[in-house]
Amino acid sequence: MSVSPESLVSAAGRLVQPVAGDAATLTPGLRARAAAILLRMALDLALDAYWLRVTPSMTRVGKHRMLCLEWYAGRDTARRCRATWSALSAACHHHTGELPPSPAEIHTRVHEVTALVATLRTGPRASASATPATNT
Repeated sequence: MSVSPESLVSAAGRLVQPVAGDAATLTPGLRARAAAILLRMALDLALDAYWLRVTPSMTRVGKHRMLCLEWYAGRDTARRCRATWSALSAACHHHTGELPPSPAEIHTRVHEVTALVATLRTGPRASASATPATNT
């Protein structure tokens, strides 16, 4: 069974904003955390699919694929992926004494991951052989 990043994002969206009339058996915080896990999985799958098209060896180590993304997908896409993945990772983990992520926060992440999945699906930027711009 193969799951697409889009189906995971859709499931996360349904968790964060359940259909009116559905019996909510999970608290909003638990639904938000479950949605964060689905969103991070969707982003991981989208990154794997991206790197399989560009260079399959980059799917082996998660840190490398995030670090090298700037060279292939552009600085903005790489920055957005790092920031979103980090925020979702923090939301996925339960820490004693901390509140779970808010549904509003995760709803924002649904939109971010949707945009990133679409961007990564289009493949590397046109000037993939060019080096990224330096900070000035």
